[in-house]
Amino acid sequence: MTELSAISRRIWDMKYRLHGEDGAPVEKSVEDSWARVARALAETENEDTRQQWRDVFYSAMEGFRFMPAGRIMAGAGTSRNVTLFNCFVMGEIPDDMGGIFAHLREAALTLQQGGGIGYDFSTLRPRGAYVHGVGADASGPLSFMDVWDAMCRTIMSAGSRRGAMMGTLRCDHPDIEAFIEAKHEPDRLRMFNLSVLVTDAFIRAVREDAEWPLMFGGEVFRTLRARDLWDRIMRATYDYAEPGVIFIDRVNAANNLWYCEEIHATNPCGEQPLPPYGACLLGSINLAALVKRPFEAEARLDLDALAELVPTAVRMLDNAIDCSRFPLPRQEEEARAKRRIGLGVTGLADALIMCGLTYGSREAVSATETWMHAFRRAAYLASAELAKERGPFPLYDKEKYLQGETIQALDADVREAIATHGIRNGLVTSVAPTGTISILANNVSSGLEPVYSFSYTRNVLMPDGKRRKEEVTDYAVARYRKRFGKDAELPDSFIAVEKLSPSAHVVMQAAVQGFIDSSVSKTINVPADIPFEAFKDVYMQAYDLGCKGCTTYRPNPVTGAVLETRTDGEDGETRAGPPAIGQGNVEEAQAGDVVYMTEPLERPEVLPGRTYKLRWPESDHAIYITLNDVVQDGRRRPFEIFINSKNMEHYAWTVALTRMISAVFRRGGDVSFVVEELKAVFDPRGGAWLHGRYKPSLLAAIGEVIEQHMIDIGFLPERAEVAGKSRTTEQHRRAVGEETTPPRQCPKCGAAAVIYQEGCDLCTSCGYSRCG
Repeated sequence: MTELSAISRRIWDMKYRLHGEDGAPVEKSVEDSWARVARALAETENEDTRQQWRDVFYSAMEGFRFMPAGRIMAGAGTSRNVTLFNCFVMGEIPDDMGGIFAHLREAALTLQQGGGIGYDFSTLRPRGAYVHGVGADASGPLSFMDVWDAMCRTIMSAGSRRGAMMGTLRCDHPDIEAFIEAKHEPDRLRMFNLSVLVTDAFIRAVREDAEWPLMFGGEVFRTLRARDLWDRIMRATYDYAEPGVIFIDRVNAANNLWYCEEIHATNPCGEQPLPPYGACLLGSINLAALVKRPFEAEARLDLDALAELVPTAVRMLDNAIDCSRFPLPRQEEEARAKRRIGLGVTGLADALIMCGLTYGSREAVSATETWMHAFRRAAYLASAELAKERGPFPLYDKEKYLQGETIQALDADVREAIATHGIRNGLVTSVAPTGTISILANNVSSGLEPVYSFSYTRNVLMPDGKRRKEEVTDYAVARYRKRFGKDAELPDSFIAVEKLSPSAHVVMQAAVQGFIDSSVSKTINVPADIPFEAFKDVYMQAYDLGCKGCTTYRPNPVTGAVLETRTDGEDGETRAGPPAIGQGNVEEAQAGDVVYMTEPLERPEVLPGRTYKLRWPESDHAIYITLNDVVQDGRRRPFEIFINSKNMEHYAWTVALTRMISAVFRRGGDVSFVVEELKAVFDPRGGAWLHGRYKPSLLAAIGEVIEQHMIDIGFLPERAEVAGKSRTTEQHRRAVGEETTPPRQCPKCGAAAVIYQEGCDLCTSCGYSRCG
């Protein structure tokens, strides 16, 4: 049996092991999972060769040499109504209300089956634009992105995966500035990664310091300096890690299928630019598993083994297209017409280490280019050979396909093979973030990323709700110490992310991208203390080196330290919190593997605090809310909460609320989302008016108490500083001294929240209206 570390076995059990309806495991080992996947993918083969291909497919996965993506590992060969595709871009959103919400439904169905989705919101008219059909002003694309975000929050996708989305907006859309700034609000659009669609014309305007028009539907709304807009993008990604950029003209110019599609968006992690309703599935060759004589002077990647393994992987992914379910018929039509696959690599950093090469160095770049050239060659020859056997993809146009920029860069004999036989898959290669699949393979480095940390402690949520610490060691480190002893000093080639400059990341991304027909997912992690001047040119460097997009991550006060290192114990060994949700890897943060970034804050013996008295009309007794604070990094922040009342009707839920909120507070980071979640709670029995303001529920009133406390201690800004907050019509009337009347009960939601406004009854709680 394959030897798995404790964390790898846990990941397999929780995410990829087949369980029965009663929760009991069906598979006894990871070998059983490989056999299930091999059997499922071989079902599309001829009956007389099916067993032969099962054995070949199983052999490819053995030793984690080829790793189908998580959707395939979890879903192939099961009866679950899930898709084997990771990557989707949804249809073009029409600029009308019916079309918008029809697409919202399609997004929900796709997320439900386990797919990550991308959307371009550039088709929606900007905020304030006149809507002729209804005689009103448009609310703008960001308001509808909020609706998508709320939908995504409610859906637990197949396999206990939270939904993941990419939202894009063109650099010339009139709402682009609001899009760039959207993530400065810690709780807004958290289910989205955001990327600006950057055109070649915009890059030229930035370099020439020219004016840049913002337009929609052929109408110029206003102009601004291109360089100012670019600086806002760079400052935003420095301050809160988004947005990323997609060089959309380059994406379309280099697309093999340029003649039959146009691309405006990518999947959530960016490695798959796709047309409307486009779909792609993924798999990765584990380069670290192909290194011969590791850590020796003669260490090298076994290119013969690579050339033998890649055709099997291509065949498996092509078969998976025919095995998969699809959330929507149009996605199936698109997938079968173009037969995109995304075969990539993982373990690149560990492979370099094992060959004595330092990530980002000139020698590492050269070796990477040699390896990726061999990888691309084998993949395209394999797809051409499949076309000879099965026929090319249905939309193959020989003359136009061979004119493609990427095809022109292939070796002459590879182009000749395509010209002779056609090609089975419209696009063949992609490099994705491999997330938990890499951890399953005994923590091999993910995709093309550098090693984040050589060793770290990971908190794992167990099925019984308890947490257990797991020590996780990088694959190359574990092999080195197994061979040379646990106390052996690591050579210079062992370099972790904190030692790398942004340029080292970019040159490696460019080296890989040069041999990939789709795109690559790469996050340029930089330390929190990097000066802005050393950071601000990273996106332009990526453009100049031929990348199709770029994403950075710098720990910051808004998103926190998604990747966190610390030194523990006498040995001074670096440990790290593993990747979680953030640009470039939203899709990989999944329930059951990463649950906490930090340990709870220690509680001092004495804490400062305040107690607030809250009167609620339905309760005979006051409710007392005590909030205690702790000083951390010179800043006072909430640490715990206690809610008490003589009214025993509230006892159970107030105790539960006390424990849950306190647990959140003690984890540190930005906890302001607690306020927004509580204030959004609606009581169907009706709320109450307190101090001239309507509270939709007692929980919402408690949320406002917590909010005011956070403001008073300086943890949150004054309400007036928070964008998007405005007074209700009733509050305005009170402010100007107009006569007001008590609100009446709403016939729809039951809240005592109906006011008379502009000749109509309007419910301020649910929006119900009736005009007389």
